[in-house]
Amino acid sequence: MIGGSSVRGVLNAILGWVSSEMGWGYMWIYVINFAFFVFLIVTKYGGIKLGDKDEKPAYGNFQWGAMVFATAIDASILMLSMVDPLRYIQDPPFGAKPYSEEAYGLAHMLGQYNWGPMAWMMFAAPTIAIGYILYVKKIKVQSLSDAIIMLDGDKPWQSILKTVVNILVVLGIMGGVGASVGLEIPIISKVLSSLTGIPDNLLLKMVLFAILFVIFTFTVFKGLKGGIDKLSNMHIWTALIFLAIVLAIGPTVYILNSETNSIGLLIQKFIPLSTNTIPNGTPDTTQQETIFYWGWWLSYMPFMGLFIARISRGRTIRQIVLGMLTYGALGCMSFYAILGGYSLWLQRTGTLNLIHILNTQGQSAVIAAVLSTLPLKFIMFALYCISCFIFLATTISSSAYVLSSFTSLPLARGEQPSRANRMTWVVIFIIFSFSLVMVGGFETIQTFCTLAGFPLMFVVPFIIYSIWKMLRNDESIKTMKVKRSEWREVKRQNRINRKKITVERRNAVDGDLILSPDDQNHDSNQK
Repeated sequence: MIGGSSVRGVLNAILGWVSSEMGWGYMWIYVINFAFFVFLIVTKYGGIKLGDKDEKPAYGNFQWGAMVFATAIDASILMLSMVDPLRYIQDPPFGAKPYSEEAYGLAHMLGQYNWGPMAWMMFAAPTIAIGYILYVKKIKVQSLSDAIIMLDGDKPWQSILKTVVNILVVLGIMGGVGASVGLEIPIISKVLSSLTGIPDNLLLKMVLFAILFVIFTFTVFKGLKGGIDKLSNMHIWTALIFLAIVLAIGPTVYILNSETNSIGLLIQKFIPLSTNTIPNGTPDTTQQETIFYWGWWLSYMPFMGLFIARISRGRTIRQIVLGMLTYGALGCMSFYAILGGYSLWLQRTGTLNLIHILNTQGQSAVIAAVLSTLPLKFIMFALYCISCFIFLATTISSSAYVLSSFTSLPLARGEQPSRANRMTWVVIFIIFSFSLVMVGGFETIQTFCTLAGFPLMFVVPFIIYSIWKMLRNDESIKTMKVKRSEWREVKRQNRINRKKITVERRNAVDGDLILSPDDQNHDSNQK
């Protein structure tokens, strides 16, 4: 809260440096992680179960998917999915002309890339590492460092590095989740002001923080069962209802046509976007946005890994990763397809000049303007605000739950962190988020997200290495190798035996003919 505009200036300069000088690092770590998990799910390793051989999943598919999606995705997707496409139209990639038909097509697709498969696969690394140790090795895991096998020991350097990793994880979660609330509260405040006529001032924001605190307190006290799981279900249904209404009453054909085109563009541009570092020029909007999102997803990675692992007992690696892509990636892409498509349609048809509103009044005004075009405006405003609150409450409650686990004394199997510990983190989140609101500015939030994930970029390779080493030595894989070895040995012996019982027919007209001894005796009798 101290520093104001001077802090914003420093942070914006840091963001520019990270985007231009370290963009390659973010790109490579995501590419390597994505390729590794594609390899796992299409090979024998994907069939490894995180649990006992005959164990069934602890949660049904929909309940599991709802918790995964609701925890990872906060209210920012309800906001940014309307605004991001407007930024891309003004500065499109691949040499497209601003405001052209090509720019509109790329603008609809780019948000889906930043929230799609590449992003969601980043959660797989900590999830599989932690889940394997928890449910296969039967070893307690309270923090991400417990899943890095080279840190498993009592040597001084291992203890130091474990502490460093745990600190980076806490800072990453603080930065990512705090930045989310700092981004979303001003927008919710603006929307509520438009709906009710209440002045959009500091008092309204403080009231919103107080409401969030009450919701967080209730959910955190309830824990996973009866709290976070029920909130996740509410989250999913309110989001689906809101999207369905916009799709039904909006330009349905335009949105469906745009999404069909975007799927083709995403496939076509996937590799160029994944390696878009622009070495011979200044970073464009597309690259800066991708680096921002890659940092944000990295900051969520540790707590999402521990959270998803804890609810994934009894699932195979393939089921978990494909579930993330189904519920997570496709869910996020649906928001950009529908809400982003609606914003682009309003701009393209001249219904609203949303780009002018964005450049002069900011993204809060854009969202209020978009919502004001929907029929039953008051109902849609209310549904939107309720959805935002549930999104925020789910994410921060889960974050507090995981961080309290990180910072607890050793917990017994199945034991939850103390409520006092959980509540402490809720209070810290509220204070930190309020500080970001006071500093203000979307660029400031972008910088916090990007920098929060930056140190964790160097942790990911160690997690991937740990997973590979554990899976290669998995008992089911060893058994499979033994069976295949025995099968190959049987085939080899059969080939040897066949060679022993065959003879060469010397009177063959056209070269050598291999016959069995019975065939040879038969020929002699005929003669």
